[in-house]
Amino acid sequence: MSNITIYHNPKCGTSRNTLAMIRNSGAEPQVIEYLKTPPTREQLLALIAASGLSVREVMRSKETLFTELGLADPARTDAELIDAMLAHPILINRPLVVTPLGTRLCRPSELVLDLLPQPQQGAFSKEDGEAVIDAQGRRV
Repeated sequence: MSNITIYHNPKCGTSRNTLAMIRNSGAEPQVIEYLKTPPTREQLLALIAASGLSVREVMRSKETLFTELGLADPARTDAELIDAMLAHPILINRPLVVTPLGTRLCRPSELVLDLLPQPQQGAFSKEDGEAVIDAQGRRV
């Protein structure tokens, strides 16, 4: 069983790059496609608390549904925002990664490097070609 979990959306480039960097460290994480298997209220609250972010910071504000539901309104409570994320998991920002070193929203994807217990095993470039790790496993 892996000690790394990623809440992943395979349609998201940042999420795919983050997953690839985890695997480049030699780890095979537990991959939770949160759109298919959304977190429970308790899991979502625990992820938010562990990340040190606010409920609003964990929301995907660029999602059309965010605007349509009026979630930018500062009068909306955290409980209302949580309810919206549970009803519409697409509103949960991604990727969220949990390791023994912490929990983080990995945007940009390189933020995952600070959470990985093992170093990178070789060169890594993002999908867009941006080099992140050199052949010796060091950040570029």
